[in-house]
Amino acid sequence: MSVQNSTNTSDKKKERFSSTGFILAAIGSSVGLGNMWKFPYITGENGGAAFFLLFIVCLLVIGLPVLLAELAIGRSGRGSAATAFVRVGGRRGWKGLGILQVIAPFMILSFYIIVAGWTLHYAVTAFSGNLFSNTDFAGQFSQFVSGYMPIFWQFVALLITGSVVILGISGGIEKFNKVLIPSLVILLIVLMIRAVTLPGSEEGVAFFLKPDFSQLTAESALVALGHAFFSLSLGMGILLTYGSYVRKEQSLGSATLAIGVGDLIYAFIAGLIIFPTTFSFGIAPDQGPSLVFIALPAAFSAMPWGGFFGGLFFILLAIAALTSAVSLLEVPVSYTMERFSWSRKRSVWTLAALIFLLGIPSALSLGMAPGLTFGGKAFFDWVDFITSNIMLPIGGLAITIFAGYFWKGAAEASGLRAGWFRVWLFMLRYIAPILVFLVLLHTSGLIKFK
Repeated sequence: MSVQNSTNTSDKKKERFSSTGFILAAIGSSVGLGNMWKFPYITGENGGAAFFLLFIVCLLVIGLPVLLAELAIGRSGRGSAATAFVRVGGRRGWKGLGILQVIAPFMILSFYIIVAGWTLHYAVTAFSGNLFSNTDFAGQFSQFVSGYMPIFWQFVALLITGSVVILGISGGIEKFNKVLIPSLVILLIVLMIRAVTLPGSEEGVAFFLKPDFSQLTAESALVALGHAFFSLSLGMGILLTYGSYVRKEQSLGSATLAIGVGDLIYAFIAGLIIFPTTFSFGIAPDQGPSLVFIALPAAFSAMPWGGFFGGLFFILLAIAALTSAVSLLEVPVSYTMERFSWSRKRSVWTLAALIFLLGIPSALSLGMAPGLTFGGKAFFDWVDFITSNIMLPIGGLAITIFAGYFWKGAAEASGLRAGWFRVWLFMLRYIAPILVFLVLLHTSGLIKFK
């Protein structure tokens, strides 16, 4: 399909977000498992409050400028992530980097949906009481991931995700987020109140809110930078795709700020849930990924109404996971609808089937098929490493370089006033590319700090 023909197809596309629906959908894409699962343990590993402040700075310095660039390119291109660069005036060589941003979310979803399935399983077992009937939570988790049940829950999570995306933008993704994002906020507030009122929670609050800058290292700076970048779903084609559904009258500057604030508030409340709870029950906050699925169930089992609050916590995780999964699936769906002229229904179920099949080796590599390990990493970890540490930084770097140096229509598309536009352009040209490149070197393992 030629660029001209695909442009005509895009112009006829009637799917659009409402202003509120777009912001909620974009927030939904960013408030995934990263801020509730990854953010607490990397904050715990890097000193607490000082790291959180560093994360805020990185969000402002690199996150928001790149976020605005992605949305502006997406709205101007009015197509899939694969053709966005070419449609706004870039040479055909840029299309390869656009296709990279279609492949990345496809691969990410193949392992992300597995963890989403875990959260659904834990929510069900928490409310049923089965989770807390045996206090060997490490053994429970190991037994669960070593069996076939993760594949069943992977299927359930993918079925829910596909059922939302198949309904389209306004009828599916927008309505889904309009229900789940407010529900997420309510759950966050309820769990935060429970956490900060636990006996001994004050130490956890202090750890998260009283900075000790002596705890920060060069390694901490790059980790904060990387998480600020990834927590906003940058470099993975989501915001390019969502931008194509944004109405012309929508202020992208205001939307960027709202999305950034929403992501930050979510991370803040997540910290006020995790750290008061862990400190209250004497759990170290730097336990890595096991913090959520092993350490926190132990804490919930020891508190009054622990089954109820534990169930709420895993429902919270499941909602966060599914809102992001919907965003990830929409990227390749948008591309296949544009490239092959498929219906939305055919695109969704074909891609969902392929993602499910690709996810099976990842699920089995964690238990049932330990032979699916290469170079000391399970298949699951390799897919995660390649996408998160290599493909996404390359995608983000492409955004900054294209918008900063090659896009002639950036000023008009951004909608910024002259002064703010100059600041934005300076960040995209001279600050963001260097920092994103450092993140790429760090996450790929080419540079390390002790």
